[in-house]
Amino acid sequence: MSTSPDLPRRASAASARAGGRALALVGIVLVAVNLRTAVAALSPIFSQISVDVSLDSVGVGLLGTLPPLCFAVFGLLAPALRRHLRLETLLITALGAILIGHLTRGLAPNYAVLALASVLTFAGMGVANVVLPPVVKKYFPASIGPITSMYVTIMALFSLIPPLVAVPIADSLGWRVSVSMWAALAAVAIIPWLTLWMRDRRATSAATRAAAASGALTDDDVLPEISSAVVGRVWRSPLAWSMGLLFGTTSLNVYAAFAWLPELLTDLAGVSPAQAGILLSLYAGMGIPFSLAVPILASRMRSVAPLIALGFACFAAGYLGLLLAPAALPWIWVALIGAGPLTFPLVLVLVGLRSRTPEGTVALSGFTQGVGYALGALGPLLVGVLHDLSKGWTAPLVFLLVTLVVIAVAGRVVARPRMLEDDWHRTARDEAPQR
Repeated sequence: MSTSPDLPRRASAASARAGGRALALVGIVLVAVNLRTAVAALSPIFSQISVDVSLDSVGVGLLGTLPPLCFAVFGLLAPALRRHLRLETLLITALGAILIGHLTRGLAPNYAVLALASVLTFAGMGVANVVLPPVVKKYFPASIGPITSMYVTIMALFSLIPPLVAVPIADSLGWRVSVSMWAALAAVAIIPWLTLWMRDRRATSAATRAAAASGALTDDDVLPEISSAVVGRVWRSPLAWSMGLLFGTTSLNVYAAFAWLPELLTDLAGVSPAQAGILLSLYAGMGIPFSLAVPILASRMRSVAPLIALGFACFAAGYLGLLLAPAALPWIWVALIGAGPLTFPLVLVLVGLRSRTPEGTVALSGFTQGVGYALGALGPLLVGVLHDLSKGWTAPLVFLLVTLVVIAVAGRVVARPRMLEDDWHRTARDEAPQR
């Protein structure tokens, strides 16, 4: 019996795809490791940094505002980088920016360099934030929920490590080592994506390279083309706005906590700076079990309303505890506030679950994270301003409680099972000329 000459070639192609997926999985894990390391690396050691770099309340507030602000700006710009750039190329570029940013932050001689290096670091993170969902959909289209659960859990895990080790390392080796050492993780993360990029180049025929040079890459290779009509429809989509507001209000609370929770706990609960750093790690660590469970649960639930209600209740109980009895059970209040952002991994997985097309995924990812992080950038700044004006923490905590109303209202829309493209089709019908 003869064997078709196509069989070995097909087997080889299948093996290559499997190898590519395995390498991509490693790459996704390593990218996730890098997406939050810079966020909480500074706040526990501001006192050590201030010996060499002048810092005041406004400066601290601005540094706390940079992560969500950069995530917003560069998240919205990420789809514009799609022409002639593969997803792998975007991730390599983003990781390179993170690496250089970490090193420069550690070498910063003054506040301006520290701030600019932070912008570079968070710019890389902002691009990677938006690119990861399409990467997951490209390599693992049948496993969006589990893979998203995995990488969001890793993000949560590596957001708790910097505040946990920042003070001990700064005390023993200096704050510059404590800040810049995270560059090593970015360097390691580049390796699998550079390998995939080089493998793709070797496997690409001359004809395909010519097509790529002319901008005719396939949807699997680059972020898909997003037309102005699609952008306009996303901006008019109630689902997109609700996801952006839910993500944004969660981000506002998260980045306010990363910037100010150590100082708040020191003032209200009477803990030491080292204890405040541990409590900040507890805050970040509370996201790990929810990051693991929420995407999987959301992919199986018809309505995610119970998950949104749980996040709302945890936020509210934690803030009320800090308002009414801060010194009594600070560990409990911090744990509750740390459980509140379960809406963060929820929105990330809904980006893939609430869209049918690659264009929809990229458009919804960019819009949700762009609008969401822009709103989140207000958190550290507004909390700092309220703290300075009121000379206490009551006004900031009341403000954070009030923001939970947005979670309740936007959450009602997000909870309904619907697709982004449904809004597009309704908009198209409404815009169609009447005969």
